[in-house]
Amino acid sequence: MTRTLDLLPGEVEAVRATWSSPDAASLSDSELVAVNERYCRMRRMLDADQAQLAAEIARRSRPELGPESLAKTQGFRNPTALIAATGGTSTVDAARLVRVGEATAPRQLLSGEKAPARHPHVAAALVRATLTTAAAGAIITMLDRVALRAGLEPIDAAERTLAEQAPGLSMDQLSRLLVRAEAWLDPDGVAPREDEKRGLEQFIMREVNGMFEFTGRLTPEHGAPVKVAIEAIVSDQMRATRDAARDGTADPDAPRRSVVQMQADALVRLCEHALGCTETDLPLKGATVVVRIDHADLVGGSGYATIDGVTAPVSVATARRMAAGGEILSCVLGGDSQVLDWGRTRRLFTRAQRLALVERDGGCAMCGAPPGHVKVHHIRWWARDAGPTDLQNGVLLCESCHHRIHDNGWEIRIEGVGMKARVWFIPPLHVDPVGTPRLGGRARYDFAA
Repeated sequence: MTRTLDLLPGEVEAVRATWSSPDAASLSDSELVAVNERYCRMRRMLDADQAQLAAEIARRSRPELGPESLAKTQGFRNPTALIAATGGTSTVDAARLVRVGEATAPRQLLSGEKAPARHPHVAAALVRATLTTAAAGAIITMLDRVALRAGLEPIDAAERTLAEQAPGLSMDQLSRLLVRAEAWLDPDGVAPREDEKRGLEQFIMREVNGMFEFTGRLTPEHGAPVKVAIEAIVSDQMRATRDAARDGTADPDAPRRSVVQMQADALVRLCEHALGCTETDLPLKGATVVVRIDHADLVGGSGYATIDGVTAPVSVATARRMAAGGEILSCVLGGDSQVLDWGRTRRLFTRAQRLALVERDGGCAMCGAPPGHVKVHHIRWWARDAGPTDLQNGVLLCESCHHRIHDNGWEIRIEGVGMKARVWFIPPLHVDPVGTPRLGGRARYDFAA
């Protein structure tokens, strides 16, 4: 069996060959990224080994050993205290190392024989150094939480999918994936979790030092309309600011507003309008809350639904209730839809096409920004390439990613057809000499075992 220590010298030599100077400023952009990736890989390799060591320290420090336990002979109350003090980390981090190590190490049966690890797919990913122990711990915690309700085969399928899909995701992005995976594993638990969250809803207003302070919590059902409306107003304000800067009509003395300040402005505008404006000046045209659900789940009353731009799934009952309200669009997958391909008969994508692309891309297909922050762009340009206004030639991108793709030479390819197609981003040679495609769109962040 190959050990991390056997692989580390190769990684170190690869770094030395690229980074000979002690000054990181001497590295080119591609070298800097390559060296950083090597260091991240080495850290994952070492963390995987340390998880095994932590599990063994915990085994030799189990409570039944009393004063003879390893931790106590070393002067510590328990194994997590020993590991935290040695590594200079928190006891929470140490406990996670122990948990990951125990879940991914081969088990020893009472007969003395070895059995596979409790989570073999996560264990294999740790050996390959594609998962951090933080990601492994998050996956293991979620799987263990629903194991009894989900059953062995679904748990195994979900673990395999998560171990394959998690590499390359930040912890925030992985959290989104785990929420969806838990709903897939335990759809009957979505409604009880909703009931629990409803009891936690609150909105607190207080005046402090001449300012109003607001804090609150809303369920996905109640928070989605608020989120969509505020994001629509903020997006419009950001577009107006960019247009004024481009046209030279911007007031140089006007104070710049940050995103959080613009969100506060948006909330005020919404409330002012609600108090009696006879005509709205709010840029909410096209701002729609989209609730998505499979047709079989809608008919059968099982499963769950999702709200575009919101991570947490909702129950079928909540989806039905939201669809009955105003300005909520239900997207029933598998049913009939409007004509979505218009060829060269029109330049701008229709609202129906945009909604279909939101279903496929989930928001910005590159960075995952919510639907309210994106526009539909032609992959093959309308004027330069005579690109058609079809789903296969459209992609949702935020302003930043749109410029990044065009300025830095990225390519976009669509695999498959319709709303279930996959979006792939092909990096330029100066980013990746091999040009390895990177999965984007909803498929990158959603869970589908």
